[in-house]
Amino acid sequence: MSPPSAEDARLMIQLARWGTELGIEEVLPSLFDESFDPDIADAMADRPVRTALMFGESVGTLVKHGLLSDELVRDWLWVEGIWSRVGPAAVRLRERMGEPKLYENFEALATGGS
Repeated sequence: MSPPSAEDARLMIQLARWGTELGIEEVLPSLFDESFDPDIADAMADRPVRTALMFGESVGTLVKHGLLSDELVRDWLWVEGIWSRVGPAAVRLRERMGEPKLYENFEALATGGS
């Protein structure tokens, strides 16, 4: 994979702005709070989970398609840590909806899958 480019940096800044619009900086603390339980979190009902999944899936999709540097993303975001908190809710939603592709790009980014 090629090193991050100036275009990757511009896109990262745009994503950071979009994340702010989504309120990502407001929801992340609740995901890492001691009271948060990934085993009962709901991807549809819990705003922090839903927001993190939407943001992570968007970033993962850009990385998957070679539009954003994986190296830059991993230097910017703790992808694995966020997925560890919201991933169980995503997996439960996949099962409930019968759709294995839900949040697959976020999971692939977090786990190193393709």
